[in-house]
Amino acid sequence: MVVSTERWQQYCRCALMACGALACCLALAGCAAKGGTSASESSADLVTPSDEPDARRRARIRLELASNYFEMGQTAVALDEVKQSLASDPTYADAYNLRGLVYLRLNDFAQAEESFRRALALRPSDSNLLHNFGWLLCQQKKYVEADQHFARALNNPAYIARSKTLMARGLCQAGAEQYAEAEQSLIKAYELDAANPVVGYNLAALLLRRNELVRAQFYIRRLNNSEYANSESLWLGIKVERSLGDTVALRQLADQLRKRFPDSREWGAFERGAFNE
Repeated sequence: MVVSTERWQQYCRCALMACGALACCLALAGCAAKGGTSASESSADLVTPSDEPDARRRARIRLELASNYFEMGQTAVALDEVKQSLASDPTYADAYNLRGLVYLRLNDFAQAEESFRRALALRPSDSNLLHNFGWLLCQQKKYVEADQHFARALNNPAYIARSKTLMARGLCQAGAEQYAEAEQSLIKAYELDAANPVVGYNLAALLLRRNELVRAQFYIRRLNNSEYANSESLWLGIKVERSLGDTVALRQLADQLRKRFPDSREWGAFERGAFNE
């Protein structure tokens, strides 16, 4: 991919994984996945308390607990709650979805894939599930199959978390070295969610790679003027300004990098003059 997004780990966890009907999205302002529900994106009617079967009610309560533990990083406890949810109702697609996310976090791709496949067998047109399975396939560098799942998710006119899937699709296309396609996906994601730092950063990095310096400058300057600026974005900004020959802007960014992130890998690279890192 264009760049690792580890510096925005919380944002990525929220934006790149869709939890469906549960409020699994880690709390962060501007989250791209906010508000998505599988009920509005599938053919099933919304289940209300009066007609929810006892087995499903027990499973839902367990899954709500699992979601909370997952958000708090207590992965083993979350997995145990998911197992109990599925013991109550083995036809609960949302439980398989969260189980897939848990295994994805644990880098157990085989178990994650099995979980997402079982969820999709129960709700094959659910865009959140398609997105999550697509992202798993992307992590395995199965780029063609991943793109097919992203396309299916985006083809659903009721899907409201389009920016999240466009971002993931763009990152995967960049990983597959399909840079023109990646640029188009990231631009569409940016149009829907201009405040997303992962999109802005990767779009700027991609444009720098393609030597479209003025456009790269626009996106990285906007990111570095926001609350999401970090050592990685400042370093990218420095490289863009250096390529454009703007020494004043370069020095201003370098001063920020030195003052705010003196122990960062990026500041070390700047001091060495290692601008290709």
